[in-house]
Amino acid sequence: MNSDAFETRRYLALWFPFLPADRIRIVRRNGSSLSVDTPFALVENVKGAIRLAAIDPAARKQGLVPGLTLADARARVPELAVHDHDPAADARWLDRLSEGCGRYTPMATALPPDALLLDITGCTHLFGGELTLVADAVKRLKKLGMATRFAFAPTSEAAYALARWGKGGADDEEEAVRRLPVAALALDAEKELGLRRAGLKTIGMVAERLRPGIAARFGEETVTALERLLGHSRRPLGAFPKKAAIHAERRFPEPVARTEYALEILSQLLREAGEELYRRGKGGRCFEARFFRADGLAKKLSVELGRPTRDPEEAMRLFRERIDTLDDPIDPGFGFDAIRLSVAIQEDLPPSQIGIEGDTDRESRIAAMIDRLSVRLGRNGVVRCHPVDTHIPEACQRLVPAIEKPKEASWPRPAPGEPPRRPLQLFDPPEPIRVTAEVPDGPPWRFIWRGRDHRVTLFEGPERIASEWWRSPRDPLGETRLTRDYYRVEDSEGRRYWLFRHGLYAREKRNMRWYMHGLFA
Repeated sequence: MNSDAFETRRYLALWFPFLPADRIRIVRRNGSSLSVDTPFALVENVKGAIRLAAIDPAARKQGLVPGLTLADARARVPELAVHDHDPAADARWLDRLSEGCGRYTPMATALPPDALLLDITGCTHLFGGELTLVADAVKRLKKLGMATRFAFAPTSEAAYALARWGKGGADDEEEAVRRLPVAALALDAEKELGLRRAGLKTIGMVAERLRPGIAARFGEETVTALERLLGHSRRPLGAFPKKAAIHAERRFPEPVARTEYALEILSQLLREAGEELYRRGKGGRCFEARFFRADGLAKKLSVELGRPTRDPEEAMRLFRERIDTLDDPIDPGFGFDAIRLSVAIQEDLPPSQIGIEGDTDRESRIAAMIDRLSVRLGRNGVVRCHPVDTHIPEACQRLVPAIEKPKEASWPRPAPGEPPRRPLQLFDPPEPIRVTAEVPDGPPWRFIWRGRDHRVTLFEGPERIASEWWRSPRDPLGETRLTRDYYRVEDSEGRRYWLFRHGLYAREKRNMRWYMHGLFA
């Protein structure tokens, strides 16, 4: 394998051949458990037929394979136990396993539907070498109940292919890759069948052929997959989580079984991270804590702040608030054997000046309140209005999470002494009204709104707002976008309203409509 460009990288792939069935057995441990000797399968509806989607080792020993109809499977194995297949739950389970493997490297990611990929470059010496690391991982996964196959390689594609299709017995990784079946190229079924019919049954057989001939007969994607598998080229891996610049970690010789003690350790890690943030002149806006259980699973908690902070007590309060809102509390199981804290988002945090009047921290108190409410109610539970660059009044703002960092935008401010150009109360959508005017395109002098007749004594306008033709061809009123003429009017009782005429007379439409859009104080 040509590994000159990749000699500093090492990947570990973990493949779970029976992940759906293993997940169901693990979930059922506290309830109606299944015997390991009982054939078990997961089923799904495929074009009106109930078929096997996944099986366990006992079912495979009985000759069952995915794709069989349930009726055929039951005829062969009457004692077959079945459960509905849930790919989304399998994906969430795979993500949990990926979090658990974060104990070995921060560069661990899921490869749906049934594998994990770990970039273990520079991490193996912490565990006594590659074999010691993978032995610990497989031991934990086996204790959890997951059947696992693994492989190492200098490229991610080769590591996964060796774990998925490798048979062992080769002296080196390059020879092992060349012995793999052409299924390891992960091509579509038609191309794979074409390779087999051409007598090319292994990666080595395909590699011996000239690349232009392979591309002409089986497509350029076949050559690309072959080059990546052999290590002659690589695909950028964007699935790995971004490594935090600041993190702190504790590993324990004996698992920690008490949640309160684990939270005390988290508080210590927050203090360490705060000191490092202070040295760098930074503050954290997102803190992530991972609690690694002895059985191989991990629990991830994160808190986000509206403003950067390096105060460990403030961050710890938010973590406790988050824990109080969890549907499933932090369960240590057989205990936590490692806890890691990462500062996922950092920003500059210069020193602040304390004012003499004592009210300079008002913004900080408001930000702290928003942080606490957002933790309890969720990120989208506390919102604020953000300006939008448009002239259409009902579309000039949108709701964004209050905890989100505001973008550069501002509301237009009236000049000193000038009355407000927009009402405090806006109707969305605008309410239709009946208007009487001296001429069709003139100002209103009487209107009926919500069954009441109003006589106009003062008016100001029109303020003309043209349609935004580059956006949707229809406006919120359900009509083709038309020009609006707005009037600020006052009735005989002193109440002030914001009305508009929808459309220009004769130029855009004959029968124009009027709408009430807002009320001034």
